[in-house]
Amino acid sequence: MSDHAHNAPPNPYLEPRRTQAETRALEERVAKLEQALIEKGIVSRDTLDHVAEIYENDIGPMNGARVVARAWTDPAYKQRLLENATAAIAELGYSGLQGEHMVVVENSANVHNVVVCTLCSCYPWPVLGLPPTWYKSPPYRSRVVIDPRGVLAELGLDLPADIEVRVWDSSAEIRYLVLPERPRGTESSSEAELAALVTRDAMIGVAKVEA
Repeated sequence: MSDHAHNAPPNPYLEPRRTQAETRALEERVAKLEQALIEKGIVSRDTLDHVAEIYENDIGPMNGARVVARAWTDPAYKQRLLENATAAIAELGYSGLQGEHMVVVENSANVHNVVVCTLCSCYPWPVLGLPPTWYKSPPYRSRVVIDPRGVLAELGLDLPADIEVRVWDSSAEIRYLVLPERPRGTESSSEAELAALVTRDAMIGVAKVEA
């Protein structure tokens, strides 16, 4: 739904802090440090993978879940979130690199939104943490824009034919977050209880929130 802005004129506030060569050098240093820690028996590969998984699936997405829960329980906040997501998200203390310009798209009974980055893996780190491996994979990035229903079905989400599917292409300058539908039967749930229901995948748009 949005033009991918990787080739847009450079924005000095959104330019990478490091060159590609510097990034590669840093990644190599990190890999060597990890290997040294593993060889000395200080930490195991399984432990490192587990920590990364926690930040990918739990700690990071908790921020976005709180944003969603607030929008479900506070109509005024929801309006601000849809009009200026960056500012509304910052109200809850979440901002920074990879979240400088946020846009929130709302699911409804008739419309389902899903997010992708077709050229790389642009992702809203402040609210979703680390991007999952499948989000960065070429098959997802290329296929979800061509056959979104098919990809969603493969990920376990079958949508009725009468629901419109909108695909939003994140970029270096815009990150998208899906505001899922609030599940039925949660009218008496607190904001904290609602946040506990919200998953990372629902905020990407490849799943729904279940009560």
